[in-house]
Amino acid sequence: MRYNQLGPSGLFVSELCFGTMTFGGGANFDVVGKVQQEEADTLLARALEAGINFIDTADIYSEGNSERITGQALRNLGVKREEVVIATKVFGVMGSSPNQKGSSRNHIMDGVKNSLERLQMDHIDLYQLHGFDPATSIEESLQALTDLVRQGLVRYIGVSNWAAWQIAQSIGISNQHRLEKFVSTQAYYTLAGRELEREIIPMLHSHNDMGLLVWSPLAGGLLSGKFTREQQNSEGSRRNEFDFPPVDKDRAYDIIDTLIEMAKQKEASVAQLALAWLLHQRAVTSVIIGTKKMHQLEDNLGAVDIVFSEEELQTLDKISQIPSEYPGWMMDMVSQVRTEQLQEVRHPRS
Repeated sequence: MRYNQLGPSGLFVSELCFGTMTFGGGANFDVVGKVQQEEADTLLARALEAGINFIDTADIYSEGNSERITGQALRNLGVKREEVVIATKVFGVMGSSPNQKGSSRNHIMDGVKNSLERLQMDHIDLYQLHGFDPATSIEESLQALTDLVRQGLVRYIGVSNWAAWQIAQSIGISNQHRLEKFVSTQAYYTLAGRELEREIIPMLHSHNDMGLLVWSPLAGGLLSGKFTREQQNSEGSRRNEFDFPPVDKDRAYDIIDTLIEMAKQKEASVAQLALAWLLHQRAVTSVIIGTKKMHQLEDNLGAVDIVFSEEELQTLDKISQIPSEYPGWMMDMVSQVRTEQLQEVRHPRS
């Protein structure tokens, strides 16, 4: 297990992050997973044993039960607080009141208090806004998060599912008003869905290499190895009931065909290769794995040992390449002469 800096911060997190969205169940989360306390303890113990120090959850997962089970599991296992990095999120609907949702100061302050109580902790290492709130100014949200950092309740702040322009705007507001800056974004990224490369990844690189935490790296189980062009349904997979995230299935099956052949050659699983590809991407800080069974966790952990040759990476890049959109194709065309000039420089700018 390797450890990467969380964006421009001095905090180091494991390249695989243990996701707890499968903990709890109930409400609308049964389809994702309904792992209860005893099994959660076992899964988390194995993840920690393998070197994972990064755990991700959210208040909205199973209406708070994911946080409760996560916090209790760490207590049951006798894990020292300083040995783990705990990330959770605020934004989603947590009650019937009109103020029990969003990124308002009111909801953020209530949210952190409730999350800390469920987690049985005195601070959260990474507190993330789980979505963009059109009803609340970015400045209001940042001021509330800054106050939480100064109070010692939160160590670092991040976002999830924001557009590149929204993150860039937040950085400008932070600079202008001397507020805390987001150190990371949590976003969907996978061989079967590389849209992140159009705007968000270039933006991350341009802002001190902000951290990128990847959710749904197997495209909602589509790259788990259970699905093929001939077997487009798999018993026990949540894709059967919850076909999410949206994927271009034709391109995805082309990718799966390539992964199957490559997996045979490398004596690995399709899921391991899909995860390992992400670990080979410079922008990626940590990949969130969420499992329901021990055999799934064991398989996912093996991804850290997969090494691709340059030829293999080129093969995967070609088969999974997303169509270029404007202004991307125009920028590539008009910038080509300068790109070629940079390649001739002994020490080009990164």
